[in-house]
Amino acid sequence: MASVIIVSMANLGALSKISWILDKMRHESEKRDAPVLRAEAATDKSPFKILVFTMLSSRTKDETTIKAIYRLFSIEKADSPKKILALGARKLERILYGVGFYRVKTRNLLAICAMLADKPVPDTIECLLALPGVGRKTANIVLARAFGKNTIGVDVHVHRISNRLGIVKTNKPIQTERTLVRIIPKKHIRSLNRDFVAFGQTVCIPRKPMCRACPINRICFRVGITERCAVCSYGAR
Repeated sequence: MASVIIVSMANLGALSKISWILDKMRHESEKRDAPVLRAEAATDKSPFKILVFTMLSSRTKDETTIKAIYRLFSIEKADSPKKILALGARKLERILYGVGFYRVKTRNLLAICAMLADKPVPDTIECLLALPGVGRKTANIVLARAFGKNTIGVDVHVHRISNRLGIVKTNKPIQTERTLVRIIPKKHIRSLNRDFVAFGQTVCIPRKPMCRACPINRICFRVGITERCAVCSYGAR
């Protein structure tokens, strides 16, 4: 019954135009050079690099993570588990300095590298979640971007925009993930995280979103936004 309520309260107009919405988000984010798009380029579609970047980016701005990844992969040439292990904890800490919780992430990354020294990055959520420091969001992003699986990594951007747009009405990321996987067409599931994150970094920002410049403002419910929009017909909800 709860799932029926969630869908019935959704912005059905937006759901029916999700392809158009994602296209508009993607175009606007590319125009504004969203950090997550540069982050994708830095990982070269490598499962290991995607795993490392996504784990390090937790609670850290992508711009900061990109700099750390550049130091790690490009300057130090440490782009494999064995090469990272060879750096040692102290040097790796210096490389990751600036990343949120860099000391904890150093320990976790070294532990992951020890586990994957002679193995490929796992391609199941159960095995990914068994890695130190890897949560559900990270696991789902790796599965989608590295292995082409229909999963959605729900971070603060995806959770915020999904609720703000009105396509879900949820309190927790896991609820958002389960609802989105059910209501979003399969062909869009893998790209949704990237498109929502890029848009959340550039236009639909947490505070004072750029509603006037938003290409989907006329279809957005603007849930939780207190200022009434001069462009669309929606105010705070």
